[in-house]
Amino acid sequence: MNNDSLALLLCSQLGLDDSVKPLTLREWNPLVRKLQAASLRPSDLIHLPGSDLRLKLDLDPELATRISSLASRDIQPHLTRLSSLGIYPLTRADSDYPEKYRQRLKDSAPAVLFYAGEKALLGQPGIGVVGSRHLDEAGQDCAKFVGNACGLSGQVLYSGGARGVDTLSMESALEARGTAVGVLADSLEKQVKSRKEALKRGDLCLVTPYSPNAGFSVGAAMGRNRLIYCLADYAIVVASDAETGGTWAGATETLKNNWVPVFVLEHDHMPEGNKLLLQKGALAFPHPFKEPPVKLPDWMKEQAASLPPQTAQPTLF
Repeated sequence: MNNDSLALLLCSQLGLDDSVKPLTLREWNPLVRKLQAASLRPSDLIHLPGSDLRLKLDLDPELATRISSLASRDIQPHLTRLSSLGIYPLTRADSDYPEKYRQRLKDSAPAVLFYAGEKALLGQPGIGVVGSRHLDEAGQDCAKFVGNACGLSGQVLYSGGARGVDTLSMESALEARGTAVGVLADSLEKQVKSRKEALKRGDLCLVTPYSPNAGFSVGAAMGRNRLIYCLADYAIVVASDAETGGTWAGATETLKNNWVPVFVLEHDHMPEGNKLLLQKGALAFPHPFKEPPVKLPDWMKEQAASLPPQTAQPTLF
């Protein structure tokens, strides 16, 4: 691990109790800009005393003290424990951090990720599948079809790793001898234990921007949604509530930011949210799909050809 990565980990939630708070992205990004302006790197946070940090970076005394406290911690025992479970950190200072996060999320890209399994899958060509945990028959068929299509066509299946759409599509992809990435909002440690075989084969990567032992929260689930979209090349919304819920929020945010082309399952009894997303500019994904599963990536590419191109901007550590 390079020292810049270590600095990000020291300032993260890893191994913290209630005595000191980690740096949020809103605190980390301005700090990085000040480091760059002073010709310093994140690793300098480890070595410089608080008084020097405060003077060189023009920091609030309380923030400088807090950073010094974070940077002086010993997190090796926590890293060793996670390693024994097959869980490892990945930071914005690492060369193999997902480039799609840097390009699409920019300053909003998580400073620290934790992953298990095949890291090389992160950002490989693939399709994101999102939707409700409660599905009608058409939704279940769609989730299974897309997972199977990803497996047969060599695309990574990106999902949230939860019940419903996520699990159905992921299991279908793995059963078709494909690969999958689950972007988790909670309980990475528990998921690792239940997915040992796929992780060991290298067919699966589980990743989270939250603490590996974090419990479920609505806020975390909402924040995780954008990370599914931004790893994929295309996304399919199987079922969405209207103007509420994580699926709706993630889909509308993606449409607004033009991260990836968004397709929405279209059928006679589709949820109201699906209809509204189509009105907002999402592309229709027909049920049943007329082409063979292996043709899905090419079909999506053709349908999305008329959409405006994505743009790239500079990124931070």
